[in-house]
This record gives sequence, C-alpha cells and structure tokens, in this order.
Amino acid sequence: MRIGELASRAGVSVRSVRYYEEQGLLTSTRSPSGQRHYTDGEVERVAFIQRLYAAGVSSRTIIELLPCVDAPSEENSDSALERMAQERDRLSTHIADLVRTRDALDELVAVARAYREQLGTAVAG
Repeated sequence: MRIGELASRAGVSVRSVRYYEEQGLLTSTRSPSGQRHYTDGEVERVAFIQRLYAAGVSSRTIIELLPCVDAPSEENSDSALERMAQERDRLSTHIADLVRTRDALDELVAVARAYREQLGTAVAG
C-alpha cells in the first residue's frame, strides 16, 4: 500500500508516517518512481507507535523497544519491560515535580487572596 492508504488505515497523517520513517521507526520499500510502499503489517506497527507516543514515550525510546516486536525473544522482552519501567519511573518523577510546582502555586494564590482581602478591608474601613 502507498503512504496515503497507510496513514488513512492507521488513523494518522501522512506527515506522521514520514516522521516515523525518518526516525527509523518504520521502513518502506520504494517503487522505481520513488513512491513509498508498505505492508499490511505496518498498520499495526503505526498503531503500536501511536500507543507508545500516547504513553509519553519518545522516538528514541521507541527504537529501543522495537526489537521486542521485530524479533520476539525472552531477552528482548525483558529488555523492553525494563526500559518501560524506567520510562514509568521518569514519568512518576516528572509528575511529583509537577505536583510540587502546583502546590507552590497554590501557596502563592493563597497569599495573594489574603492580601486582596486585606486591601478590601482597608478600603472599606
């Protein structure tokens, strides 16, 4: 199938398919005129890549996970599981940082509200 059909069947843009290929996540064969051609299996691969992106996984990390798909083995599976656990830990750390940032902002909002109430009391009194 050509790139437009792959994009349509996978529910992504043609630009995304080209990006995946540039990143080494997807491969195609080329016709003599230079058109990209993909197999039916690439639809599932693009869907898998999309799920990984939705989970916050970068292109670089996806490349590390693909051997589990391309050459299934216990070793590749263990490696992929370990890498996904590392990504989860990274996300958990980021979430904790965001919670601390939100809490700091909440404190500033509370101080600003208290100050605003003092202004209102001073003006009324």
